[in-house]
Amino acid sequence: MKKACLALAVCAGIAAAARAASLYEISLRDIDGQPASLEPYRGKVLLIVNVASKCGLTPQYEPLQALHARYQKQGFTVLGFPCNDFANQEPGSLSEIKQFCSLNYNVTFPMFDKLHVKGPEQHPLYAALTGKSSLFPGDVKWNFGKFLIGRDGRILRRFEPAVKPDAPEVIEAVEAALAARPPVPKS
Repeated sequence: MKKACLALAVCAGIAAAARAASLYEISLRDIDGQPASLEPYRGKVLLIVNVASKCGLTPQYEPLQALHARYQKQGFTVLGFPCNDFANQEPGSLSEIKQFCSLNYNVTFPMFDKLHVKGPEQHPLYAALTGKSSLFPGDVKWNFGKFLIGRDGRILRRFEPAVKPDAPEVIEAVEAALAARPPVPKS
């Protein structure tokens, strides 16, 4: 009987560990290299974007910042994740990236450490966003891919890199997510 209970406990533990962690529980580092997570953004609407400083789409920083500023007081934030997976278009150090974003685009939205969005070194955040269990599976195609996350931490929409942050479909999706009723905590 003890062996059966132990086996069940081990199996339950393995199953629990195998379950994907919520986006809020994934370990990250911020742009200053400090430990971080998405936990401080729980209950907010998020736009997660893989960014790069030397890309033809880099000017998207400007409408990303404008979107962040426009809806921030309503519980929205843009989160930038530098990525060098596409043609080495984000080669700089964290301090260089931070300085570039600040000086060229007045970025005030949170920025994080460089990570891999695809391939064998794919970060767990992007494995969750693009994996088989995602509503929008498939590799990120280029810099400035965008994932809209609802207040409940679920992926609501995915926008390909060429879709600008100020495109009507992005604005409509952000506004709809902000208008959605926040989840009621279970008692």
